[in-house]
This record gives sequence, C-alpha cells and structure tokens, in this order.
Amino acid sequence: MAALANLLLCLLLTAFSNAAPPLFESEKIQLTNADIRALSPACKVYSKDPDWPSEDAWTALDELVHGSLLQPRPQAAPCYPDPEYNAEGCAAMTAKWTNSHTHFDDPLEMMSPVYQGLTCVPPNIYDSKGCTQGGLPLYIINATTPKHVKAGVNSARNTGEIEYLEEYVDEVEGYAGPAFKCGTGVQAFEIYKAAHEKCRVVVGGEGETVGVMGGYIQGAGHSPLISLYGTGADQVLAFEVVTPDGRFVTADSTQNTDLFWAMRGGGGSTFGVATSVTIKAYPDMPVTVSRFSFSTANMSNETFWGGVRAYFDYFIPNADAGTYSYFLLLPNVTNLGIRFDPNITHYPSFYPAWHSSFPLEVVSKVNVTSGSRLSPRANFEDPELLNKTFSNIKLSSQTNHFIVGFNMKNICPSNPSNAVNPAWRQNVFFSLQSVRWSLNATAAQILEARKEFSYGTMQRWRDITPGAGSYLAESDRLEPEFQQSFYGDKYERLLEIKKRYDPLDVFWAATSVGSEFWAVDSVDGLPKENGKLCRVQG
Repeated sequence: MAALANLLLCLLLTAFSNAAPPLFESEKIQLTNADIRALSPACKVYSKDPDWPSEDAWTALDELVHGSLLQPRPQAAPCYPDPEYNAEGCAAMTAKWTNSHTHFDDPLEMMSPVYQGLTCVPPNIYDSKGCTQGGLPLYIINATTPKHVKAGVNSARNTGEIEYLEEYVDEVEGYAGPAFKCGTGVQAFEIYKAAHEKCRVVVGGEGETVGVMGGYIQGAGHSPLISLYGTGADQVLAFEVVTPDGRFVTADSTQNTDLFWAMRGGGGSTFGVATSVTIKAYPDMPVTVSRFSFSTANMSNETFWGGVRAYFDYFIPNADAGTYSYFLLLPNVTNLGIRFDPNITHYPSFYPAWHSSFPLEVVSKVNVTSGSRLSPRANFEDPELLNKTFSNIKLSSQTNHFIVGFNMKNICPSNPSNAVNPAWRQNVFFSLQSVRWSLNATAAQILEARKEFSYGTMQRWRDITPGAGSYLAESDRLEPEFQQSFYGDKYERLLEIKKRYDPLDVFWAATSVGSEFWAVDSVDGLPKENGKLCRVQG
C-alpha cells in the first residue's frame, strides 16, 4: 500500500513539472541558520574555555598552511617580568614605540593600543602592571595565498603584491583604462610610488602607512584626491574574496554583485577576507602645496577666530575647485590684521607633493580617543547654519578639544552604485575632535570622560548636522545609532547581505554591519577588545 501511495504521488507530480513540487510533511522540518545559531554558545570560544582547540588542532592547522601559523607575543613583553624580561630589548622598543612602522610591520600590534586594552605597553609610556595578550590574538596566520586564508576561515568558522594593468575594461561600470591589482597588505606609500613610476595616480590614504586595500577602501576612504575622483571605495573594479563559508570568489560588476556592492563602503571585517583589490588609475598631474599658520601669540583671540572664520567662509568654493586641505590662503585675512608668510611649492607630479606634505603619523596615545562628523554643504550655504557650525567648532577648541579638519568634497564623477555612506556625497567639511584623560585615571573615570565626550561634546556636532553621519574608519567607538551614522540608508541592505553571506557571524568588528547582535564583555567595562565576545541577550 505504501508503494502504491508513492506511485500515485509520482504520477500526480507530472502535472507540476514547471513548478516547485509540494514538500512531504517530513521535508517541511528543516535545519535553518536560526537553528544553528540557537545551538551556538552564548560567547565565542575563548582561550581558557574547554572548547578551545587542542595543541594537536593548532599543529594540524599549521601543517595545512605550510608552517605559516604564528604565535607572537606583544612587542613590549621584554619590559615585564620573566620569562621574557630583557632591559636592553625593552629600552629599544620604548624608543621606537610611537613609530608607525614599528607596529604596522608586526602582525600582532594595533595602531591604537587603547582599543586593545593597554595590557602590554612599555611602562615608561603606560604601566600595564604586567604583560598579557589582552585583546590581541593568540594565533595569527601569515597568509600569502588564498589557501592560507581559506584554512584560517574554515578553522575559525595580508599580502603585499602590486600588478599594473595597462588596460582594464568594465563595461557595466563604464570604465576602460589603466588599473592596479594590489594585495590587501599594500600601504599608501607603496601604491603611490608604484603609480608614480607608471606616470599615474591612484586614490589612497593621506597617511603613508594606511593599508589602502583593506579596511580603508572597504569603509569608503578619503584621500588627497577625493575632491577630484571620489572615495577610495569608488575606485574598486574587483575584489578577490574568501567568504565566511571558505569559498574563494571574485566580486565585480558581473559576478557576486551584491558582495561587490557591499564591500565598496560597507566596512571591513564583515563580509569576507579580501586577498586582492583592483582599482582605477589616472594620469599623473602637477600639484601646488601651500602651508601657513597663525596663532594668538601675536594677535588677540578675537582676531585669531576672525581669521579661522574667514577660512570657513571659503569651504564651498575651495572644495568645488578640487582641493583637499587643512589650511588655505585667504586674501581677506590681511584685513583682519593677520600676517603670515605662506610657503607655496609647485610640484610636477602628485607623489613628491604628497610625500613632502604628510609626515609619518605616530601611534595613537594611550589616553586619548576621538570622534568625527561629516558636515554637509548645507551647513556652509545657509548663513545661520554656518554660524552655528563655526560656533560649535570654536567651543570645542576653547574647551580643550584637539580638532583636525579636512575641507573637501566627495562626489564621484562616475556616480557608482555602492555602499558608501550617503553623508559623504554631501560633505564639504570632515572634522575630528578628541578627548584626553589622566594616565592614572581609573576605569570608572575613563568611562565617565568618554561618555561625556560621546553623548555631550560630540552630540553638539550631531545636533547641527541632523541626518548627516560620521566616517567609519575615524570615529567614536561609542557612536550612538552607529547604523545611521556610518552607513545611512544603506544599512538595511547591508545587513541582509551580511546575514546571507555570514549567517553564523564568523566575522565581527565593533560598529560593523550586524555587530549589534554581539558585545565584548570587557574585564573593566571599558569599550575595547579585551574580553569575551558574547551574544546580546533579548
């Protein structure tokens, strides 16, 4: 009888040959991603947990990646008691601690130690009271091939090559011209030099050690050339990616197009591991650099701020002219009684102009954090909004907040469809301010200072730029409503893509897409990576 029932069902299905057949009742009970997530532990596995991989498992992974598995210690370990104490080594490390290359060339270290947890810093800079790994990984794969990346991703379930392509054609994106294919470990000074040797320029970071092809380009990325060619993400023609399920794929305008869209501005450490990126290149150009400064040392406070306001009044015309500036020569400041001698230098090409203008940046201080805001064109077109914007910048400065500002526009001529925060397209003034606390402040005092900064000082900037946003790569870790601030109206689509490509949340980063479902349970309650990553309840 059972066989007859099956035969009858097969005969009936002939009528559904062009449609999805109905499921058996037993087939309706399926294993879903939600079921898998429900079975997962509340927290990611930590080094002291019983589920932490055994030594045999790590040995097997090392064999799989051909001996590329590293187990490095923090660079300041020689500064603390045995077994690694070494006075000479500690002195050498302390002397070069603030040099960016000291940290960038080390696979373990971070450029902003405050986010790691400050668990191993030279005591002459900050006494960590010992050296522990803190928020730094215990194991690192020195990945030089996609196989290494796939092995790492699968077990957890940056390269430095540059290739010049004389002619790259993308009919969908409407681009035909030169391009560079780069490994994701390439830094700004390397790609700029490579482009210069081919009489080309590319859009990259202002700082020479910015890893151009990684989080910079995936988080949008501003550049000295942004007013001419758009953000770093606007330059991408293709990614090679290892996805969270361990596949090695190409994402471009014709394949894996949703991933291609998301990775151009939707943030790093989210959708996969990029092993290489192909970007547009442009003809080299002559560049003129102007440097000047003035201070209250030889003028009144009122006159000084009159000069700064004169600078603000020219933000729109200068951005529209294609400039990228911290300072600008404004003819009418002489009428305010301000005297200065600008240093104006003309360069025949971009590379030497950039190299002379932006010195090597230092590693972030251990007692400072910052926040940023993208101020739209409307704030400088409307006189009342301009007055409010300027007053808020002035107030921040007068209340002892260090400010960095960039006058630039960010509209890309090719108008690509990507995940870049829409606030970038309206921006003419990107600004950052920072807060500092005492080196011997308690965790409670630090948290109080950071909350006052995030929800007080920074809120004033948000209030005068409603609906605008912030730059993901230079932002406040405590940014409220980060989804809107960093991604704007792109967030809903980005989250859908994240859930589709990474349903098990293999990748996570603070304020990244989908990060709201997890939180770091830090040991002292401060926002950093020193603690377990656990699911948010409720």
